[in-house]
Amino acid sequence: MSLTDPTPNTVSVMGFKITTQKRPILKADPIEDMTQRLGIAPPEMIFGDNYVTIEQDGGDWGITFNAFDALDRVDKTGASMLKVAYSNEWQRSREKTHEGIKEVVKPFDWSYSTDYLGTIHPRSLPFEATEKPIPVELLKRPDPILFFDEVILYEDELADNGITTLSCKIRVMPKRLLLLSRFFMRLDNVLVRLRDTRVYIDFEEMEVIREYQSKESDYATVRRVLAATREDVPAVMRDPNRLSEALPLLEKRLERASLRN
Repeated sequence: MSLTDPTPNTVSVMGFKITTQKRPILKADPIEDMTQRLGIAPPEMIFGDNYVTIEQDGGDWGITFNAFDALDRVDKTGASMLKVAYSNEWQRSREKTHEGIKEVVKPFDWSYSTDYLGTIHPRSLPFEATEKPIPVELLKRPDPILFFDEVILYEDELADNGITTLSCKIRVMPKRLLLLSRFFMRLDNVLVRLRDTRVYIDFEEMEVIREYQSKESDYATVRRVLAATREDVPAVMRDPNRLSEALPLLEKRLERASLRN
């Protein structure tokens, strides 16, 4: 196996198999295929072969995070497209990149904002709404980390006027795991947006809790809030973890699934 075609990373813990795969950016032919299937031009850096999968032994329950399904959640009507001058720059850059592919650049949310919650495997028990939160205190315990990985699914520099990225981080402990899928978008002088999907699994309780949070604010307000804290504003504006503390919460949803037979 070559260095450019690595094997997936896998760990099995208490009846669950966790797999991550990280491969290079897609080349021209796979990008053209994805473009036609999605109906929109993909981001500049599309890691279409990357994924994170959690599955219960026997295939009774599973969830996967991948770029195609996340991008398929992007608004393709243009209704939520940011109406700013940068969108015209972006349009021109994409038309040049994809010239020769007919009808690629149609109106759509060019920030690639997604509310992707992961792709549930067939035969999996469905999630149900709950008020039970992810047990943060348990996750703060100094338990051994059996497995950790970070996987980038896509990224775009928004015509050199910011950044949009979707990534997944997963850490596995002896009795539980936590996955964070984070969409981060910063359009300079316009908007800052975070959309986080967390999947928590308690191996002993055989319980999955999924949390979705959406946060955003206009760019000027975020900078003003950060300036009042005497933070290093330029550094924080590049750090989603620190921005998360400064952005107001717009939406929060909690779901759970019991995996006990």
